[in-house]
Amino acid sequence: MQAQDVITIESASSILKLLGDKTRLSMVKIMMEHECCVCELVDLFEISQPAISQHVRKLKDSGLIKERRCGQWIYYSLNSDYPFYPFILDILHKLPSQRFKVDEIEFQGRRVCCD
Repeated sequence: MQAQDVITIESASSILKLLGDKTRLSMVKIMMEHECCVCELVDLFEISQPAISQHVRKLKDSGLIKERRCGQWIYYSLNSDYPFYPFILDILHKLPSQRFKVDEIEFQGRRVCCD
């Protein structure tokens, strides 16, 4: 990071707390590669819809992810306009791809369950 890209300890701490949850960290890594709807995230993580919605709400409230509406469905993806996007990318690029999780539900025919 260059001098003008320095992040405060308070901001870094908040971001790292948000990403300190394994599920949220995995969700953000997946959303870095493509957008997902809540039903796909439920399938990917095999946890309840209310639990996924709570994770999504925290990520969205922070501004880290954005939503796109398509009819009655809402799709979520990483927000490239997030003020600390470069910091997030530095973290995410060091993590293994989670594409295998998406490939697995795609293979099972559950990838696009909300069309």
